[in-house]
Amino acid sequence: PEINPAPAPKTAANAVAAAGAGDLVAIPLELPKPRFSGTPKNLPPGTRIKITAGPAKPRDPFLAPKGAKNVALKRPVTASDMEPVIGTLDLITNGSKEAVEDAYVELGPNVQWVQIDLGAQYDIYAIVTWHEHKDPRVYKDVVIQVADDKDFITNVRTVFNNDNDNSAGLGLGEAWEFFETNEGQLVDCKGKDGKAIKARYVREYSNGNTADDLNRYSEIEVYALPAK
Repeated sequence: PEINPAPAPKTAANAVAAAGAGDLVAIPLELPKPRFSGTPKNLPPGTRIKITAGPAKPRDPFLAPKGAKNVALKRPVTASDMEPVIGTLDLITNGSKEAVEDAYVELGPNVQWVQIDLGAQYDIYAIVTWHEHKDPRVYKDVVIQVADDKDFITNVRTVFNNDNDNSAGLGLGEAWEFFETNEGQLVDCKGKDGKAIKARYVREYSNGNTADDLNRYSEIEVYALPAK
C-alpha cells in the first residue's frame, strides 16, 4: 500500500526551542535491555515502516517540565479481555518491561485494548508503551487515546494512531508502524502550543501483530504532572 508521510517527531532540541526557556528536563525514562539490534531486512508484507538510512540512532531524550514522572506506575488496569491468555493485567504498570516471559500480558486475537486509571486528572506530556519486544515484530492498528471517564465517552482524544485503513474502527491514522524494541514507542502528548493534554484515563488498542494474531502488552508509562 501507499506510504503516507507522518508528522516529524519532536526532538529534545526543538522541544527546548519551543519552550523558549530552560526549565525543561529529560523525563526519567529507564529502558530495558535490548534483545536484538538493527532493523530486519525482510519487512512483513503490507507493513508501513519508515525506512532510514544507516544504523538506527538512539532516541533523543524527551523534555518536560521539572517534576514530570511516570504516574501510571502501580495504577489499576482494565482491558477488553479481563481474562488474559497469559499473565495478569497489573503487569502493565508494575515497572517491569524486560523482554522475558513473565513480563507481559497476552490478550486474545482481533482488536483488544488495555486501560489505565491514573486516579486523577493529570497534565500528560508523554506516553511510552512497550509490547513484547524479544523479537522484531510489528503490532498492528496501535491507537492510544485519553479521556475523562472510564467508559471513554467524555472528552476522548486520540494521541497516536497508525491504523492507515481504519480496520480497528477508530478512524484513519497517519503515524508510522514500528518494530518493537527495548526503546518502546514514545508518544508526544503536547499540543502545538506546547501545553500538555489533560486526562485521567489512558487506553491503548492493538490488533494482533506480524508474527501472530495475539496482543501482548509489557508496560505503559505516562509522564505527567498534576493537572493545573
